[in-house]
Amino acid sequence: MATEGITHRTVPVNGINMHVAEKGEGPTIVGLAARGYRAVAPDLRGFGDTDAQPSVEAYSIFHLVGDLVALIDALGQEQVFVVGHDWGAIVAWHLCLFRPDRVKALVNISVAFSPRKPNAKPVETLRSIYGDEHYIARFQEPGEAEKLFAKLGTEFVLRRLFAYRTPGPFFLTAELLGSPDHQVPLPPWLSEEDIRYFADKFEQSGFTGGINYYRSLDRNWELSAPWTGAQVKVPTKFIVGDLDLSYHTPGVQNFIHKGGLKKFVPLLEEVVVMEGVGHFLNQEKPSETTDHIFDFIKNF
Repeated sequence: MATEGITHRTVPVNGINMHVAEKGEGPTIVGLAARGYRAVAPDLRGFGDTDAQPSVEAYSIFHLVGDLVALIDALGQEQVFVVGHDWGAIVAWHLCLFRPDRVKALVNISVAFSPRKPNAKPVETLRSIYGDEHYIARFQEPGEAEKLFAKLGTEFVLRRLFAYRTPGPFFLTAELLGSPDHQVPLPPWLSEEDIRYFADKFEQSGFTGGINYYRSLDRNWELSAPWTGAQVKVPTKFIVGDLDLSYHTPGVQNFIHKGGLKKFVPLLEEVVVMEGVGHFLNQEKPSETTDHIFDFIKNF
């Protein structure tokens, strides 16, 4: 795990203490230090060394976006470049939806923008498509997933999640997770040092903070009603792996490639589908991903 030249500090933002790692000087990217930029990577609330409140109510989309706005203020910046992946991408989409004035340009990875459907709550929709064993459905009951993960062990759970490369839905079943008695081999892009570091961080504050993001999905749907039909008006590039499970969600590929994403993100300039790459493409192909990011933001 390369950490040379990275500094760490804790920043008070939006009523919590947020841990950030920083490297480089120049225009600020929240999320290419070696290329003349100041890179700032925050642990979102509930993760790593940032505060992790146990209450689901503390993880609304307004809390999450508010954290980033406060972080941008704390960095002394009017505007920043933003790079997001997975839930970081979802929060970044909403940062640009709510506060486009604070973002110069956006590169989002893995999770495409999902416009609010006024007659379809997210969790109900997922249950109707995939059933109760889908991981998001299983995450809804407070404490259930935490008990399962505690039984299996933090490192085993993370190994299983990072090793998952099936381009389809993820079901949280005993059959899929397997037994902790059987070693799960790590993908070649992840070292034993990496997995131990991640496990240590999750053992520090548990999985509840991260799972609360999913438990807030329906509440966020209710809170975001005023933005039904609203567009993300920030210059954007979107990158996804062709083996990413999110890319194989029903309807997503048509939405991305047949005008839906462009309709709701009118300043979308490029979509990149990386071949042979799964969900963690920024770790699987770090140099290629960095090139894609730099090639876009250097234009601003």
